[in-house]
Amino acid sequence: MFADYFQFTDLIGASPILMLSVFSVIALVVNAAVHNSGKLLFGIGTVGIVASAACAIALFPTNATAFSQMLLVGGYASMFDLVFLSTSLLTLMLSYPYLQKEEYHFGEYYVLVLLATVGMMMMGSAGDLITIFIGVEIMSVCFYVLAGFIRVRQTANEAALKYFLLGAFATGFLLYGIALIYGTTGTTNLFSIASIFPMAFSSQPVVAIGFGLLLIGLGFKVAAAPFHMWVPDVYEGAPTTVTGLMSTGGKSAAFAALILAFSLPMSLHDPRFVTVIAVLAAASMIVGNLLSLAQTNIKRMLAYSSIAHAGYMLVGLASGTSLGNQGISFYLISYALTNLGAFGVVSVFEKENGGNLANEDFAGLAARRPVLAALLAMFMFSLTGLPPFAGFIGKYLLFSAAVQSHLTWLAILGVMTSLFSAYYYLRIVVLMYFRDPVSNETIDIPKTAMFSLALSGFGILLLGVLPALVLNAMRSIF
Repeated sequence: MFADYFQFTDLIGASPILMLSVFSVIALVVNAAVHNSGKLLFGIGTVGIVASAACAIALFPTNATAFSQMLLVGGYASMFDLVFLSTSLLTLMLSYPYLQKEEYHFGEYYVLVLLATVGMMMMGSAGDLITIFIGVEIMSVCFYVLAGFIRVRQTANEAALKYFLLGAFATGFLLYGIALIYGTTGTTNLFSIASIFPMAFSSQPVVAIGFGLLLIGLGFKVAAAPFHMWVPDVYEGAPTTVTGLMSTGGKSAAFAALILAFSLPMSLHDPRFVTVIAVLAAASMIVGNLLSLAQTNIKRMLAYSSIAHAGYMLVGLASGTSLGNQGISFYLISYALTNLGAFGVVSVFEKENGGNLANEDFAGLAARRPVLAALLAMFMFSLTGLPPFAGFIGKYLLFSAAVQSHLTWLAILGVMTSLFSAYYYLRIVVLMYFRDPVSNETIDIPKTAMFSLALSGFGILLLGVLPALVLNAMRSIF
């Protein structure tokens, strides 16, 4: 009976998602059956992520679809699967000691992280708008709970409530946009929409409205201005490791869906979309960088800067070229490693009650913990876009794509706003290396957290020096 709906090859094609889903269910059952199962679930989650990554690597040479073109298999999907899985693995390694320090080490955390990753993978593998919607909802519901996971904190409860209310509002835009596209084209399949796109766009203006609403819904998930109002409060109130995952994995998943949904209309250089996305990119770069200048809390500073980085990546989308898509993908990889590393250092430095988050608290860190300070400095340099780190290569690709598409003004604006970002990023470096310590309190660096931070630092340096390791694979995809 089941053979009437799907074939065995569909299961093979969806194996990365199915593998992680199985381990998520196993983790859920173990958490219900075993008392104090945090350490065990950490192991189960790690094994599940590695097994899912192995499936994604095995399928990478494949270029196919599964479940009647609902899911993409190999290539693009595998690349983003590896991004999401790597981000989640690094998050788990940071979370284990962080939750113990906060005395809130409960097994549900690992189940939610795994399920959120399943949602990200569905968004990055979507061949249908319905698949994107399901992925968004799975990821978002997990993030709503994770944002308020340490429920004894008032700021965490506030973060969860704000994220839930505004997230539900954005979901309405997303779903209504899908409904309009389906009502005018008769399909939600991205391949079918692509085949009729030029004709449908010229004869059905409602299609443009549907895609506009789709852009609003996904714009909320990538934290682009003016859909960014939730970001600073949610990023500040959520547990630091959760903030790192939301700002990297969640943003990467939303951009993966944006590329899938908008690659065709942007490649046609439809002036309506080029103008709208270019304006969103410019607004995000300006708002994110200017508001970051005034922040005295490092989590809020990184929150506002994430808005600016969404603007940089929207520059690549506005270009509508293969180079632009490569630039977005490369930037997502570098940004995931960099920002997760930065939040990882903050999670190690943070005190049990959520203290030690002011910029001034990092004064003299180089004298107290030179390795930790050196890693944070690397992450700040990469976020600024300085060579030889991966952030420089990512910005170069994005701005080059804008120039190729005659959006030179957008590239110039990106360079100018990057200069503004140098002030608030390098301010942290100056405090660490050129100011006296404000405290001589011992900072413990757990081994799993140190391993995660070292991997992130090594990754941004390797991609900055040898970007061809990733770009060669991307050229075969885009």
